[in-house]
Formats: sequence, C-alpha cells, structure tokens
Amino acid sequence: MNAVTDYVHTSRDRYIAELTEYLAIPSISALPSHADDVARCAHWTADELGRVGLENVRLIKTAGHPVVCADWLHAPGAPTILLYGHYDVQPVDPLDEWTSPPFEATVRGGEIYARGAADDKGQIFMHFKAVEAWLKQVGRLPVNMKFILEGEEEIGSRHLDGFIREHQAELAADVLVISDTPMFDRGVPSICYGLRGLAYFQIDLRGTNSDLHSGSFGGVVANPGFVLTQILSLMKDRGGRVKIPGFYDDVRSLRDEERVVFAELPFNERQYRIELGAPKLAGERNYTTLERLWARPTFEVNGLQAGFTGDGAKTVIPAVAMAKVSMRLVPEQDPDTIAGLFETYLRKVTPKTVELTVSRLHGGKPWMTDFDNPFVQAAARAIERGFGQAPVFNREGGSIPVVSTFQEVLGLPTVLFGIGLPDENAHAPNEKLDLGNFHNGVIASTALYAEIAGVEA
Repeated sequence: MNAVTDYVHTSRDRYIAELTEYLAIPSISALPSHADDVARCAHWTADELGRVGLENVRLIKTAGHPVVCADWLHAPGAPTILLYGHYDVQPVDPLDEWTSPPFEATVRGGEIYARGAADDKGQIFMHFKAVEAWLKQVGRLPVNMKFILEGEEEIGSRHLDGFIREHQAELAADVLVISDTPMFDRGVPSICYGLRGLAYFQIDLRGTNSDLHSGSFGGVVANPGFVLTQILSLMKDRGGRVKIPGFYDDVRSLRDEERVVFAELPFNERQYRIELGAPKLAGERNYTTLERLWARPTFEVNGLQAGFTGDGAKTVIPAVAMAKVSMRLVPEQDPDTIAGLFETYLRKVTPKTVELTVSRLHGGKPWMTDFDNPFVQAAARAIERGFGQAPVFNREGGSIPVVSTFQEVLGLPTVLFGIGLPDENAHAPNEKLDLGNFHNGVIASTALYAEIAGVEA
C-alpha cells in the first residue's frame, strides 16, 4: 500500500490536468444539441479506462446514450466490485451566474470549478486514478473490478434498467460501489447509508380553448391558475404533513439508535438556515431538521406556470395552468403505490370546471443499508485511511434510483463512497470539487479495494 499511496502523492498535479481535460467535454445529456459531445465523452471515458489498465473496455450502444463497461478479473477468490457512475452532466443555465466558463475548469482556493466536477466526473475519475495506482505500482488489483458508466443519469437513466437486466451475467459482482454523494460537511467524511426515493409528476389543467379577457369572462368560467393553487393547497397541511390518504401507511419509523446518531452529528441548525437564506425553517412537526431531510417523506412543488408573467399588466384568464410536483419517499414506500394514491386523490379534489391531465415523469425507490454491513464497515476503514479520521454515518435526502435496480436485479449490497461537499453546487452555477477531498478520495479508494479484498465474498 505504501508504494500505491506514494504514487498517488507524486501524481497529484497530473491528475488535475487530466481531470481538466475530462471536464472540458460538455456532455449535457438533456440537450439534443450536445448528443455528439456526450458520445465524445463516452469515447474519452472508454479510452481512459484502457489507459489506466482495465481490460475488456466496451462502448455499448443503447436507444439513448452509450454505456461504457470495463473490467479486471485476475484476483481469484477475492470479491468483485461493480463500480457505477455517470459521465453525463447537467445543463449550465443560467450561464451568466458562472464566475468562470463551465467547461473551462478553473482552480480557485483549492477547488476546481466546472460542470461535472462533483457530479459525477470528478468522483468517478477518482476511481480511475486509484485503479491506475494499483496497476502501475503493484501490477495487480487486490479485488476483481467491473465498471459500468452511463450517459443518461441526469435524464433519469432511461435505458439503464433494461441494460442491467439484459447484462446480468456480465455485471455479476459481490458489492456495488457508487461515488456520487457528498460528505456530511467540510472536514467531516461520511458514509451515506440511506437515500430517499422519488415520484415526479406534471399536472396540466385546461379551462377554455384560449386565454380570455378577465373583464368579459371573469366570474363565468374557472380560472385554471386559481384552481391549480387550490388543488396544491390540499396536498399538504400548514404543519408540513402530506394529506394524500394512505401516504404514510408504509413509512418506516426512525430507530432510536438512528435518532441518537443524527443528534450527535456536528450540525448547526442556525448556521444552516442562514446559509440557505431562509427566514425560518419549516417542515413536519415533532421531527428535527435532519430527520425531516433524511427520514421523512415530502411533497414539493417544483414549478408553476399559468397566464401572463411578462412586464406590465395583461388582464387575462389563462386557458391552461401547469405544475410540476415531486414526492420524496422513504423506506418502505413504493413509488408505484404512491403514484396511484396521488392520482386518485388528485382526481378527487380537481373540480369538473377544468380538464385534468396528470403525467408521471420520473421515479425511483428509496434505499437503505445497515451500519454493520461488512462492506460498509470496509468502506469506513478505507475512508479513515484516506482522510485521517473515521467517517460519520448519515442518510441523504436525494435519490439515486438505480441503486434499487442493482439491488433487485443483481442482489447487490451497495456502498455509497462520496467525496463531494454540501456546497458543491451540483446542478447549479459554479459547480466545484474540493481538490483536497479529491486527493484524499483517491487514497481512500485505493484503500477501499484492499479492505474489500478482506471481506468474505
């Protein structure tokens, strides 16, 4: 391990230069105009996997963007790690809020700024370099490894579930490792053991054939914008509790030991509120902020549109109104069940004065593992070797739907091994990755492979 660690230390500047090249590719999967860039990034990823010494590198076509796979399978009797990540990135809008160009990686204050720096190119590149260090210095890995890297994570992994089902034998492993999550805080490395799920919908209301003059027609036809606000107000009470019948039936309660772990975390609620710029925090009664964020389900309005929103005045009754809404789900809530409950309730509370269309856009199951899982404990030891301190255990409020797919189809336990930070601005302008965390993360990744080698497969 000493030779491997020394290699990482002496390669630090080269890693940053190579990562800068990776981040320069605008692999925005959501925009058709960047389809060629996504393909170019897939090829760059495949080439890099070959450069670091992985074998059987394949760029596999799907109905969307390609999947990149590779492996190294020369550790007989040792466990096999399946490492998942994604090479696509979010759009960069609003561009004028970026301090430096989003695809010209810039180092400021020990952090590298670029779209994809934290989500997820920087975090998967960390593993590329960890593999390279082992193969260059030792000539072998202590474990067997398989890589699966997709180009559609930022658009809901549209074709990944089918890909996993079609390639079950090829992807068989003992544990899944994902590096696509933040640490609890700066200077506080962590292991995430739980993710919320997701059910995402669009609500469309139509009242009339076209917008109408509010003086000539106001009072005789329904206003879809107003009806929409009435409907949304029925989804949650003032105490933050969701009013959809049956919504909480399957919610797994927090264990006492989890509440103790959450309470012991170095969390300053006042500072958290100030950093968010919120006058006051809100949420479900009788739960702490971290409990609400990680272990309780939510209903949120993600977008609204109706009528005239330009400068000045235009007195119209809008013909249509639209809302995008999402529900974050917790263990044992099923997205399909919740979707059914929501649609039933929505149709019940929508008046006949408007036409309702409801579309399910995206979803994913929640996930949670146990602290004492031997792979999780191996990851904890690796993080301590890389960062010089033991990690804390936390959940995450966001979703990685593919985790449940890997678990259901391949039967794999999962280790979330992230080195981002809560303020990394993923999905926002000025996305960044702390280079100290990146460097420590490479060392921790090299240690992870050694630690997992000691777990009985």
